[in-house]
Amino acid sequence: MERSDYNLSSLFAQLGKSSNEGAMRAFIESHGPLPEGIRLHEAPFWNASQAAFLAESVSEDADWAQAVESLNTLLHAPH
Repeated sequence: MERSDYNLSSLFAQLGKSSNEGAMRAFIESHGPLPEGIRLHEAPFWNASQAAFLAESVSEDADWAQAVESLNTLLHAPH
């Protein structure tokens, strides 16, 4: 059985973003904090396919759901 790691670094790679720690930190700092009423997939910096992937991952409780929720928390947290 194939096992994938569904962590934050892998999520960034899945979204086509740089996935090293420094790049992830810079992305979160430059795009957050998101306003309280904005859901992660509604943020203006995602393209349509990224937004759909994020929304589906949570709504379908997919393997990526926990990593997506972690990113959501990080992008909504005050810096």
